[in-house]
Amino acid sequence: MLKNLTGQTTQQHLHNYFIEQAKELLTTTKLSVNEIAYQLGFEYPQSFNKLFKKKTLMTPLQFKQSFN
Repeated sequence: MLKNLTGQTTQQHLHNYFIEQAKELLTTTKLSVNEIAYQLGFEYPQSFNKLFKKKTLMTPLQFKQSFN
């Protein structure tokens, strides 16, 4: 049903949500990348880093540093 409404699978929708939340946290808090990964529910920060880089073409740390 979600795919019919949005054109995205549930997994794609969740990944996009996590990336948007991560971007918000990376730019507005002093939390580390690992802390953000855990806060978003990732068991392993490496999984978060891999997903973030796949979606944004930069690592979370690179993204965070681009705002400092």
